[in-house]
Amino acid sequence: MKRNKLHIHWYPGHIAKAERQLKEKLSLVDVVIEVRDARIPVSSGYIDIEKLLGNKPRLLLLNKSDLVDREDLTKWTKYLKSNTGCKIITTDAKNNKDLGIIVSSAVELAEPKIQALILKGLLRRPARAMVIGMPNVGKSSIINKLTKSSKTKTGAKAGVTRQQQWVRINPKLELLDTPGIIPTKQDNQMTAVKLAFVNSVSENAYSPEPVAQALLEILQEKYKETIITHYKTEDLTLEGIAVSRNWIVKSGSPDTERTANFILKDFREGKIGKFILDEIPD
Repeated sequence: MKRNKLHIHWYPGHIAKAERQLKEKLSLVDVVIEVRDARIPVSSGYIDIEKLLGNKPRLLLLNKSDLVDREDLTKWTKYLKSNTGCKIITTDAKNNKDLGIIVSSAVELAEPKIQALILKGLLRRPARAMVIGMPNVGKSSIINKLTKSSKTKTGAKAGVTRQQQWVRINPKLELLDTPGIIPTKQDNQMTAVKLAFVNSVSENAYSPEPVAQALLEILQEKYKETIITHYKTEDLTLEGIAVSRNWIVKSGSPDTERTANFILKDFREGKIGKFILDEIPD
């Protein structure tokens, strides 16, 4: 099989539009809830997040934490807390145990802004928050979790675009009901490929075969025995796994496209194992 060159293609027009829309939303809120994928806790973050947010307080959620090793996750939580200065909360879509701490943390982070408004002679109002993150890190599931028991939409605010709707989470917190999408432009191709692993990049931007082979190579470095056990072959190439499953096309060649899509689906659903693909920097 001739290898396709591994490269993720970006669309500058889409990126510029996403950045503009995100900045418009950021101007409306007191606090930001950033969501990252726990499987790639650095790669799913925006490299210029501090510049993008300015002095806006940020709460960092590591979502899909049920898909990673708990011991590794603890190490990452400590690293990110030290490196970003943010409060870190691990979460997933399957339970609501962390709901209270997310809400109370957002309210606490917004309090200095609320106090500043009161000092100006304004009445206390609920804190305003929004959820941001790369595509497919679980922003909508976090919004759904936060708003599940709060169906009261408060409507558009004075001076706010009519399309922006707010949901009253409790008397102290309102949430913008649409997520802020961080554009996935990355100058680092390895970071871009990791985003493709977790489906944070449009499938139109890459070919599945080189991406799946890159995933196999990364997994082999740390989890080789786990991968061999899962796919029941020591030939951890697309061709080897295709042959082991008897996925052969009419020409007699291994069906590498089917195999690639199968491997990516396996990883995204946590069927291979619980992995964190980023390395904690020295």
